[in-house]
Amino acid sequence: MSASLAVVEKSENPDPSSRPAAAAAEVVVLKFGSSILRSPAEAPLVASAVYGHVRAGRKVVAVVSAFGGATDQMLGEARALGLAHSNDLLPGYVALGEEKSAALVAIACDRIGLDACALSVRELGIVAEGEPEHSRPCGLRPDHLKQALDRHEVVVVPGFGAVRPDGRIALLGRGGSDLTAVFLAAELGLKKVRLVKDVDGLYDHDPNDRTAPALRYRRASWDVARKLGGALVQHAAIDLGESRGVEIEVAALDRADGTVIGKKSAPPGPAPALPPLKVAVAGCGVVGGGVLARLLSDPRYDVVGVLVRDPKKVRDVACPQSLFTADPAVLWAKKPDIVLEALSEGEAGHAVIRAALEAGCDVASANKQAVSRDPGGLQDLAKAHGRRIFWSASVGGGAPMIETVRAARAAGEVVGFEAVLNGTVNFMLERLGDGAAFAEALADARAAGFAEEDPSADLEGLDAAAKVRLLCHEAFGRSPEGEVPRDHLSEATSADGGVRQIGAAHLKDGVIAPSVRLTGEHGDPLFSSLRGEGNALKVYGADGRVWRCRGRGAGRWSTTESIMADLAEIVRARRADAGLN
Repeated sequence: MSASLAVVEKSENPDPSSRPAAAAAEVVVLKFGSSILRSPAEAPLVASAVYGHVRAGRKVVAVVSAFGGATDQMLGEARALGLAHSNDLLPGYVALGEEKSAALVAIACDRIGLDACALSVRELGIVAEGEPEHSRPCGLRPDHLKQALDRHEVVVVPGFGAVRPDGRIALLGRGGSDLTAVFLAAELGLKKVRLVKDVDGLYDHDPNDRTAPALRYRRASWDVARKLGGALVQHAAIDLGESRGVEIEVAALDRADGTVIGKKSAPPGPAPALPPLKVAVAGCGVVGGGVLARLLSDPRYDVVGVLVRDPKKVRDVACPQSLFTADPAVLWAKKPDIVLEALSEGEAGHAVIRAALEAGCDVASANKQAVSRDPGGLQDLAKAHGRRIFWSASVGGGAPMIETVRAARAAGEVVGFEAVLNGTVNFMLERLGDGAAFAEALADARAAGFAEEDPSADLEGLDAAAKVRLLCHEAFGRSPEGEVPRDHLSEATSADGGVRQIGAAHLKDGVIAPSVRLTGEHGDPLFSSLRGEGNALKVYGADGRVWRCRGRGAGRWSTTESIMADLAEIVRARRADAGLN
């Protein structure tokens, strides 16, 4: 299931093969080294960084190193069996480390709803010449990478390895994943490549040397980078960047600032200290629990409290009991910087959001019932207190629906939208279409983590109606008046003929006409092709363009990723306000 955003020209011909092709998405190349991928446990962090780019409408080539220590371990294993340096068989074994990490990062991307694939060294097809362990790229076999990018939002590839003209595997030297990333960026015609490291840029000396304050370069010339880069950036990668005109950005995970290596240098200066941000979580259910698990394992954040109805309830997240409270006043006394709201009830969630903004906190919410009550009022309240509110996770789960509507509105007037908005209902409709009984379909949705114990908001269309109201605010600048007409999903519902629950709104003569209906006559393979918890959206521009996106609309990890992406945007904005980016 893809989490994608695209724009196409509207066509009167319903045949999808006759529609004009989607506008080419921007492609970025990101490299993640073993200092980031210390073990498979860090694969979700890489997937999260990739998700932010996909949500913004980009395609990603993610170049990965082997997990921390894996290369040395594999070299030792091979040498224990008698293989020495410059043996033609050695690179083929060692390159498996990068292929393993590429496969696991692709799996982590799939878990959160990204449409990802992993290529092997041979499938990627970088051709290299030279010594088996110190080769240099000299070409890229055609089609494989570009075909993968045509079919997927994310292509995860192994660094370090290449193919010699005789068909054997070669290695690109220590730090060779840097060289892989720079070479692929050059071959794709890009002007920049981003190397994600465990440090936030290039310094005038080792930051661990406390004899003098370390100064970070905002921009560093090729020569400065060769002189000071040391083990941070492979020298062969620097040489290739210079010869192919590809600037190299060196930055830490989820940091906008860092060092750009290119033609010119700027004097180094002190790097700002970034203490962990204090974060509070409201709710510890499917989404809140997923968010909490991510935060507790991330040193960039300090979880100061978790607001729940019953602090003594046993939960599936390993969290200190002292963090749980049922009293909002206890939470505000901790003075959090950011509140992530994922309560299951609208009125309580709305009250928490308002109190958080009034307390000077930034807010990200996954609670569509809460934010759809008065989105304009919440934005005004945030502005009045100099804070921000984000709610992308409240619509579409991992599908970037809010971003798609905003992109369409930025391009011109929006006159309507249609969408499958409820992953639980779509999952159940598919099961009903397969012949399952209603009770069985509902039980399966609960077991999959999509349906709540009380599924009435989903089954009665209230969930989809709240999302329609919020999308109307984004599309038209205001919510519809009155109730949103809606169909109910019940034991009498027939799912024959590809029935889908379609939430829609159209603007006609200045009046918004919203609806939530069950229908098999939606007329678009975008909706009929959805499986399981899939969600999808079409936005109609007044100029005839149609904007589309799709992705996983329910489940812990896809929705967690959306709220974590909102958190990352808040963090970047806070740092920009403080002059730290």
